[in-house]
Order: sequence, then C-alpha cells, then structure tokens
Amino acid sequence: MFRIAAKSNPRFIEASFIILLIIAMMAFSIGYLKATPHIPIFLIISLLIAYGLLKKVPFRELEAGMVAGASAGLGAVFIFFFIGILISSWIMGGTIPTLIYYGFLTVSPSFFFAIVFLICSIVGISVGSSLTTVATVGVAFMGIAGAMDISLAITAGAIVSGAFFGDKMSPLSDTTNLASGTVGVDLFEHIKNMGWTTIPAFGISFVLYAILSPTGADTSFDTVEQYKEGLLSTGLIHWYTLLPIVVLVIMTIYKAPALITLAVVSILGVGLAYIQEPIALSNVFKILFEGYVSDTGNKDVDALLTRGGMSSMLATIALVLLALTMGGLLFTLGIIQSILAKVESFFKSAGSVITGAAITGIGVNTLIGEQYLSILLTGEAFKAQFAKVGLAPKNLSRVMEDAGTVVNPLVPWSVCGMFIASVLDIPTTTYLPFTFFCLLGPILTIIFGWSGKTLTKLEK
Repeated sequence: MFRIAAKSNPRFIEASFIILLIIAMMAFSIGYLKATPHIPIFLIISLLIAYGLLKKVPFRELEAGMVAGASAGLGAVFIFFFIGILISSWIMGGTIPTLIYYGFLTVSPSFFFAIVFLICSIVGISVGSSLTTVATVGVAFMGIAGAMDISLAITAGAIVSGAFFGDKMSPLSDTTNLASGTVGVDLFEHIKNMGWTTIPAFGISFVLYAILSPTGADTSFDTVEQYKEGLLSTGLIHWYTLLPIVVLVIMTIYKAPALITLAVVSILGVGLAYIQEPIALSNVFKILFEGYVSDTGNKDVDALLTRGGMSSMLATIALVLLALTMGGLLFTLGIIQSILAKVESFFKSAGSVITGAAITGIGVNTLIGEQYLSILLTGEAFKAQFAKVGLAPKNLSRVMEDAGTVVNPLVPWSVCGMFIASVLDIPTTTYLPFTFFCLLGPILTIIFGWSGKTLTKLEK
C-alpha cells in the first residue's frame, strides 16, 4: 500500500491529530458502545473523504486510493473463502473432531495447567479460532479447575495461551492468513518462519505451566468425558480421518501454493465424509457454503463443531476490505507518510525496525483494541521500512503476529479481551500475568530482531 502516492502533504501535527481522532473513535465505539469495528471504520472512511475534499484532493484520486487499498487484500480474501470451505469439509470428514478427541485423551490431574495449555493449542490449531476454543473447551476447563479448587487465574491464562498459539499457527486462522496476505508471503512459509519465535515461546510456557500445576489434585473428569462421548456420538472419530493433515504437511514441505494445498485437502475432507456416509451433492454444497451443523445433542460439542462455510468468512472479509480501504485513504492523504517521515530516522537497523513494528502492533491493540487493524496497519506502514534495511517480508509478517495477534486478549477493552473475560467470567487483568505464551511473543520477536538470529535477508 506504501506504493500509493500521497496527494496531499499534511504537517506532522495535523496527521497526528487525525490518527488520534481515529483511535478515539475506534476506542469509544468498541470499548464503550461494544460495537463491531465495521461501522466505526465506515464512518472514519467517510470522514477521511470529507477531509480529503477539504484539502482539495479530487474525489477520483480519493476513490483510486480506496480501490488500491482494498485491492491489496484480494489475495487474502480468496484464501479466506477457501478457509471457510476447508473448515466445514474437515468437520464433516471427521478430521477436526478426531484431532480434538485425541487431544482430550491426554487429560489427567497431573500437570493440569500444562495439559490445559496443550489441549487448547491442539483445538486452536484444529478449528483456527482462538475465541471458539476459549468459548468451548476453555469453559469446560474452567469448570474442571473450579471442581479441583485450583487457581482459576492460571487456568484461564493457560486456556488463552493455548488458544492463541493454535490461532497463530493454524492455516485455518483468519489472522494468520491476513498477516501473510498483507505483506505478500506464502501462507505456509509464514507459518514455518513463525516457528523460530513461536516454538521457544510454546516450550517455555509449557514448562512454566507444568511447574505451576498442583500435585495430588483429585476430581472427576465428568466434563471431559462428556466431550469425548459427544465427539464419539458423531460417528466421525477414525484414525484415517487425519489423512488430510498428513497431505497438508507433505504439500507444505514441497512448498505447494497455499490455494492449491487448501483446495486439495478440502476435497480430501469431502471424500472422507462420503466414504463414511454418502451425502447428496446438494447437501455438500450447502455445508461448504453455510457451514457444518452438529446435532449430537451435546450443546458444548455442537457449539464446537457447528462452524465453517464460505458464509462464515463474510464478516471477516468485509472488515478486512473496510480496514484496507481506510488504509488506502490514509496513504493517499499523506497521513501515514507524514508520521513515518518524522520517525524514520530511528529505523536504521533491523533491530530498530522490528522493535518499531512490534510497538506499533502493541500500540494499535492497546489504543484501538482491534486485532485485524493491528495486523493491517503495521504491515502496510512498515513494509517499505523492512525492505530498506534488507529484511524479507516474512520477517514483518512474523512480527505482526508476535506483537499483534497474541496481544489483543491482554487488553481489557479489546474485542478479544472483553469476549474472553465475559465467557470465562474472570477479569482480563486477573489472567493476564499467566498468559505466558502471549507475553513472550513480543519479547522474543524484539530479542531476535536485535540479535539478528532467525532473520531472513532480502534476496538480491
């Protein structure tokens, strides 16, 4: 998006005022009015158009900037449609239910917090949604922790950490696809590169949760058993339903394009569903568009498995396009360029650029409370800066997730923070000190940035 030429040249103070106004509008709308981000962003776009006209920027130039901004996300949008199809096909084929079921087999009183973290990670990777993981298995684990009379704060921290590890590393996740798509990096190359910071964060977190876990805890695991029975009642739990995951890994190793990989494993999911129980083609098309609907009778299992479909991605796609349109206007009006020009002197090395991007991601999350915007704005603002210091785009996409995706649940007034606090019935500030994985993300990405380790240089 930085390639969009500025049609006006506002002073730094003027540009800063506009940015602060945008932050105030978003914070008030999301934090106070509890609104979804779509309408506030739409209103901000309208205000930016009015500002541009007052600055005597022709409307056709503003319109061109909006189109250029939105077009930057078309690659990600197409992948989002495939993700919706993939989720529904993997549920009806049994891949996601089987993966979750095997995860529940590991539950035991020993190392409870570590197991909670591990299972939420598995479920998060399986469904590609941190909030779904928190609202289903997360709630179950909070109930188990209450029955065991052990720390609800640490349990919640382990749930959130695991859910956001899964969300961050899942090819089904919208934030993962958004981060890679924003800077033009292959999805699976992006996931692979995130491993340099994510795997150490996972390992450290797992050890800390294991150390903190109580010993000698005794409770009945009725809730877990109910989940397992509910999953078994679907008739979808079979070892061979994990075949699409094997194919996914193989195609990733051989660096097949993300779209082709997603299409192949989606077809495999539909094939597995047909093998287990022949389905009319009309029903297959309906599930792929509207999503899979579970009717086991177990409301928790049904909530976990009722998801997917192209239509489930429409709200995300709308938000992405609106945010990118807003970004296009900010660049067309020269607002972002004016601010970056003021601070550009600080970004002379790889470490400083990575630190700046990380602070930006954390700042947008903290001030606006919106996860997608933290990814989009950080990516678009720092794309050129990373190139100037010779860093490949996948370094930026990693930072966008390390300091963007996983920070949102730590902000009490953010979308994720408010949702998690409500669902788990525990304040954000109470579980925040125990979300080890989320806290380690920004720290490790900055440390690696200054050390120069795991960074990929631009190919000349």
